[in-house]
Amino acid sequence: MGQVVATAERVVQAPPDVVRAALADYTTTRPAVLPEQYSEYRVEAGGQGSGTRVHWRLQATSKRVREQDVVVTQGADGTLVESDANSSMVTTWSVHPADGGASTVRARTTWTGATGIGGFFERTFAPRGLARIHGALLERLAGTLG
Repeated sequence: MGQVVATAERVVQAPPDVVRAALADYTTTRPAVLPEQYSEYRVEAGGQGSGTRVHWRLQATSKRVREQDVVVTQGADGTLVESDANSSMVTTWSVHPADGGASTVRARTTWTGATGIGGFFERTFAPRGLARIHGALLERLAGTLG
């Protein structure tokens, strides 16, 4: 078993505090920017940043579907960490200042991969697929804020 990592990054034409607030808004903004791979989205507790609990179904491929029950923690720097209670998957959202008052937003997801030949294919293909999904979310977020 090895750690699998998927990352996506995008510049958003909004200040970091605005972007952080949008990402931490699981009640209004987050469901509005989720791409089609997400379904059955519901906030189970909280709704704003740390302490939020949210459920969704993530269909990464036609055969790969994850029921995720996510607990959100938020760092002092505004970083959001989404930990899936059903698996080892953790997504960290970070926002940093960019030129011209914009922000660089990065999603980094890690999980413990399978072993054997299945693990090889997972480590080879899953990061690209999940990076595309996160990229679509970031594009929608950029469209909403910029």
